[in-house]
Amino acid sequence: MTALHAAHARAVLRLLLVLTHGQRQTAEDLLQETMLRTWRHLDSVPAEPDAARRWLCTVARRLVIDGVRLRRGRPAEVHLVDMTWIPAGDDTTGSALASYAIRHALSRLSPAQRSLLSEVYLVGRSPEEVAGRLGVPIGTVKSRTHYALRALRTGLKAA
Repeated sequence: MTALHAAHARAVLRLLLVLTHGQRQTAEDLLQETMLRTWRHLDSVPAEPDAARRWLCTVARRLVIDGVRLRRGRPAEVHLVDMTWIPAGDDTTGSALASYAIRHALSRLSPAQRSLLSEVYLVGRSPEEVAGRLGVPIGTVKSRTHYALRALRTGLKAA
């Protein structure tokens, strides 16, 4: 087996590279499978060097044909996509468009609504704190916040 491999592996690999259109990894895998089948059927390999090479090339060619038939009979393989090149921060087009839409919708609100949403959602004050700062009941702050959010939502749908 070692002598067969040493004498014919390069020629069989060249044939497999042609048959696989230069896909070296696939050709090397097929060469390995060819040699494995040769080892399993060593008694079938002709003793003459030229006949042995033809036998090996026939096995390799049949492996390529079997591979093509197998790929035709099943759905295409899905390869994982390398997503590491995509920026992870807010540096994407989607976030830029969302930021523009929010700014545009906020500009359509009244100054009182913008101020209220800013106090509650951007500064992080509780409705009780905002009510104390504005000198209005907490229920008023909650209802104004509700209507301001509804107006903002409507503005976002229009954008």
